[in-house]
Order: sequence, then C-alpha cells, then structure tokens
Amino acid sequence: MSGFLARMWTSSANALDNRFHWDRMPRPLGIFTLAGLRNLYREKNLYDTNTTSPTEEAVRKEEAPANTNTRTLDGSYNDLNDPAMGSIGSRFGRNVPLEATHQEKEPDILEPSPRLISRRLLTRDEFIAATTLNVLAGAWLQFEVHDWFSHGKNEPEKPWKIELDEGDDWAQDPMEIQRTRQDPTSDFDEATPPTYVTDDSHWWDGSQIYGNTREFADKLRAHEDGRIRIDSSGLLPKDLEEGLDLTGAQGNFWIGLGLLHTLFSLEHNAICERLRDAYPTWSDQKLYDHARLINAALMAKIHTVEWTPGIIAHPTTKLAMNANWWGLMGERFRKRFGRVGSSEILSGIPGAPTKHFGVPYSLTEEFVAVYRMHPLLPDDFTFRSLENDGVLQERTFREVGALETRTRIEEIGMANALYSFGVAHPGAITLHNYPRFLQTFERPDGTKMDLAAVDIMRTRERGVPRYNEFRRLWHLKPAESFEDLTQDAARAEELSSIYGGDIEKLDLMIGLYAEPLPKGFGFSDTAFRVFILMASRRLNSDRFFTIDYRPEVYTQEGIDWVSNTTMVDVLLRHYPQLAPALSGVENGFGPWKRVRP
Repeated sequence: MSGFLARMWTSSANALDNRFHWDRMPRPLGIFTLAGLRNLYREKNLYDTNTTSPTEEAVRKEEAPANTNTRTLDGSYNDLNDPAMGSIGSRFGRNVPLEATHQEKEPDILEPSPRLISRRLLTRDEFIAATTLNVLAGAWLQFEVHDWFSHGKNEPEKPWKIELDEGDDWAQDPMEIQRTRQDPTSDFDEATPPTYVTDDSHWWDGSQIYGNTREFADKLRAHEDGRIRIDSSGLLPKDLEEGLDLTGAQGNFWIGLGLLHTLFSLEHNAICERLRDAYPTWSDQKLYDHARLINAALMAKIHTVEWTPGIIAHPTTKLAMNANWWGLMGERFRKRFGRVGSSEILSGIPGAPTKHFGVPYSLTEEFVAVYRMHPLLPDDFTFRSLENDGVLQERTFREVGALETRTRIEEIGMANALYSFGVAHPGAITLHNYPRFLQTFERPDGTKMDLAAVDIMRTRERGVPRYNEFRRLWHLKPAESFEDLTQDAARAEELSSIYGGDIEKLDLMIGLYAEPLPKGFGFSDTAFRVFILMASRRLNSDRFFTIDYRPEVYTQEGIDWVSNTTMVDVLLRHYPQLAPALSGVENGFGPWKRVRP
C-alpha cells in the first residue's frame, strides 16, 4: 500500500473511532477501523529506550547457537542482526514519548496514598463474578505473564514509605514498598526518564516452563527422547533444595499455575513422542529443541485465538484476533490453500515477514501496566468431583498457595482440579473486586505485602502516565470529570473524594477499572488500545512466528500440531476423563458443563 493510501486509512480510522467508536460500527467497518488504529499506533506509540546509554555490555547473551533454528534460553539471537534484542538484560521499551515518562517527585508520587486506594477503592466487599469465563482463564493469564514480564528482584534500599491513615491496622507504619531494581546501564537521575531491564526475555518463548538458564533447563530435562521430567504420579518433579515444584517461575506459585505447568509439560512430552515417531534418528537435544519451539507457538496461538477472544468477546474483536493468527481469509482457507502472499491482513502474522516498525523489539512498561488484572483471581475455591459434581474440598487461596500446591493436587487429583476450575467463575476486573488475600499477601520467604498498593506504586514509579494523560498519548479523549468517567454517581463521588476532585491525578489502573466497557469486554477499552499494538507486535517481531514459522524449521508435524490443537484438545489429550464436562465446549476458557450423578 502506498504511503498516501496508508495515511488516508490511518486518519480515516482515527476519525471514525473518535466520532462513532469502533465497537458500535458494523463488523467490517469495525475491522477496518481497528486495523487503521493499529497502523496509527505503530507509527506514533513505539519508542526506543536505548537512547541514553548503550546496553550491549550489560545484556547477558549466550554464544551464537550452532543451530540458529532453535530458541536460546536467554532470548538472544532471535534477531540475527541484533543478537541482544529482546534478551535477558535488555530494556523495557515505551508506548508513550520518553519525555512523558519522567518519574514524579516526592511527595506527588505518593499521592493519593496507594494504601488508601487499596483499602477504599479496591477491597473486595463481595465477589463480583465474570460469568462468561472460568477460573482457568484467570490462572492462564498469570501463567503467561510469568513468560513475559519480570523486572527481577527489587531493591531493598530506600523503599517507598507510605504513611498509614487513621484506622489502618497494617503492622508497619509507614508501610514500605521496595523499589524496582534500577537499570544498571543507565545513569538514572531526576532529569532522566527511568529505564528498567528485563529478567526474562521479551520473547514469547515458554520460559515459564523451560526456564532461562542452562542449569535450570538441565535440571528439568529427562535427557532422553527430548522429554522433560514428570514424576511417577504424573506431576511436576520437586526441587529438592526448595521443596517446591520444579518450574521456570516459582514466584507467586499456586494451584492454578501448578495445573497449567503440569499440563503443558505433559504437552511438551506428547510433542516429543510425535516427533520421535516421525524422526527416529533424532538426538535428545534435537527433539527437545523442536518440542519447545512447537509448545511455545501453541501457547501463543491459544492465547491469541482462544483466551483473548474469550475475555474480549465482542464480535469484531473475535474476528480481529483470529485474523491476527489466520488472516481475514480465515482458518479453513489458510489450512487448505496456505498463505496469500506476504500480507498479514489476508493470511495472518505467522509466516509473514518479520517487522519491528522502526523500533527494536521489546515489551513495554505501558503493556506491563495495563496487564494488571489481579481481580480475576477468587479468594475462595470449591473443588468438585468429576464423577458427580460433589464437593471434595473448600479452600481459601492461602490453602492453595505455593507451599500447599503439591499437597492439594495430590489430594484432589489433576482431573478433578481442572474440572473445578472449568465450572467456576473468575472475578470481574473492576473496582471493589481485588482479592483480599493479595492485600495481605505472604510470599514463601515470609515477605508480606499489599499487592494492590504495590500495583499502584509500580505504575507510578516506572513513569507510566496517569489515566488522563495516558489517554491523550493514545490519541483518545480524556475524561473531563469523574462524572464523565463513570455514570455511576456514587462511584464518581467516591473517586473524587480520594483524588481531591482532580481527575488529572487519577491513577491509570483505577481509571481502567472504572471506565465503562465495550459489549462483551472483560477489561477496559483504554487497555485494549495497547493490546491492538502490542499483541500483534510480539508476533510481528519474532522470527519464529514470522519468517521461520515454516516446516523447514518446525517440521510439518510441528506446524500441523500448532494449527490443529486447541486448549480443549490439550486438556483431553492428557485427561480424557474430562470429556463429559468439555462436550460441546468451543473455548476451554469459557464455562464448562457441570456433570450430574
């Protein structure tokens, strides 16, 4: 498309959205508008943070792999022309201009109090369910986030000090929140926008399962037929030193993660078995590398065409997310006839040319900020029998946390636990629905925190703009008042009282939770604008989803495995006894059928 036509498309889409809003348009016009907005965001909302000092010296990268058709553990050599791009130690990027990311100075950065916001605006008084989803959808998000975002260990020195209000019974006054680890390659000062580096790769590479160090990967592997270790009971092996399940992401572990880590470890081994049958002379290493590549792509596909359309179930976004993977020609056409040229719009991103859109690839601080969706998690769990739906156990979250995960799964059984998650609902992402256990969350090392207050503080300290400025920088109209944000008069008054009547002080996360939602949406339209750009970008920039998404790299068996497998297929492959609950269920993250005696 010529530059003139592209500019016309972009400007027309933005004008249509501002006047009519994409979700109120007929579906073809809505798709035209969303695609045009994506072009706008690619042009206006990608910023490189590697401008203040070089990061190459600080980025840990492996030696060039002998076979460049495999993913490295630290994410290096995805882009062969820039081996450090997206690897561990590289910086988070930005979706807003760097000059808009300066950290507010004290005391402004502490106002209103994050602890006050947690107590007054976020505390779950009564569980508000998201009835179109199941709890597996909430667990899945955390499972995936552990593959995407990590700022590493916090800095204990000079913590943020949050003064408590009268009547607050927190044990420590002031409450202390450790600061995010600073970028070791940046001379950060008050005049410099903050930069932070990742402790995971920025790529969608399954690191939550496989880890990101050779030592861990070797500990996890069976070193036979490419497989990873599963113990005799069909569960993850134990880390003998820690006494916890051996996973690539042990922080904040709980039974929901235990189920998904086990499920996709089993899937890795099933892929190895298929490859071994097709290529009996392959080495253990070659089987492992290919199975990891295929499993990571499968998880990316499930997230793209199942989880995301499940949580934003508008007809236009369902079509748009499927088009991201399959193209507008659709899944059947793509499977039968293959790609139609290089167009990602017609034939989807997998197999299209790699594109960085003028900015080296990374995940962004703004993407991290809008993925703060902890209200999805319930406080209480009812575990049921797959045989008759009878109650087996009722547990609080603390009783299914990291130290109890293994015990609970052994008591309940994987199939019963998966069924219990499938028939229960997660929480809605809204105000007054933050899990209470996360407001007094105790990590396995004994550290106690109010994660709701931490969520607010993290977004502020990393220089993500507050709600109204964020909307301006995403080419959206800001809220003129709290009444303009929400038509609920009581909620508007509540927000105004916390923020002193100043809509410009409204925190991004609070605005996202308060604004009205498009039809079928489980999270805000403002957050969706970031996803329009970044959900595509992390496919566009990854050569294993673009130029190297082909049989010569994956094998034809691998391409077919990804193309023909759904979340329901994965569940039934390893736990066929779930069939009665999954009969007729199209999306594994929607409500399952309740079995009857």
